[in-house]
Amino acid sequence: MDWTFDNFPAEMAALDPQVREKAIEILNNPKEQFENVDGSELTKLAIKEAQEWFLNMEG
Repeated sequence: MDWTFDNFPAEMAALDPQVREKAIEILNNPKEQFENVDGSELTKLAIKEAQEWFLNMEG
């Protein structure tokens, strides 16, 4: 299932919109290293990576 900005996992509801968008992008295009990770764990990893991306973006 492809996630969208209007249809995303509940864990992402409180995220900043930019972070949510990046997390959705990560979920829809998981890296090879995440192939064997289950859905809920992948969501957590996507959120973590998106938050790190956002912090790095802000400098």
